[in-house]
Amino acid sequence: MDDERVWSFEKSLWTGDEENYRKLIDESCLMVLPHPPFAMSGVQAIEAVAGTPRWTEVELAKGQIARPQEGLIVIAYQAKASRGDETYEAYCTSTYRRLAHDEWRVVQHQQTLPAAISGVVEKG
Repeated sequence: MDDERVWSFEKSLWTGDEENYRKLIDESCLMVLPHPPFAMSGVQAIEAVAGTPRWTEVELAKGQIARPQEGLIVIAYQAKASRGDETYEAYCTSTYRRLAHDEWRVVQHQQTLPAAISGVVEKG
């Protein structure tokens, strides 16, 4: 998957409908989000996010892509999302695994709120 497609894939997880989300998240996915239950796996991760309202806009910045081996893509980025007057910002990672030609699934996703790392940045 080329870089442009990687970022399009990731954006679709923020703004796409529930069906899109369920299609792209692997049942073995591990996910850490900044709200309870925090760490989730498999179907629990899919259900936790699938039922939430989708974001209407998302900007992915400071993106990095690694391809540590064939069929594995790891990305890191800063997300700024909005829907109406609500906004959200997080630093994120996702890992994709290729199942077949042009068929990828998210097997890991993590979000860290800027407030959680602000003390680290200030001290660093």
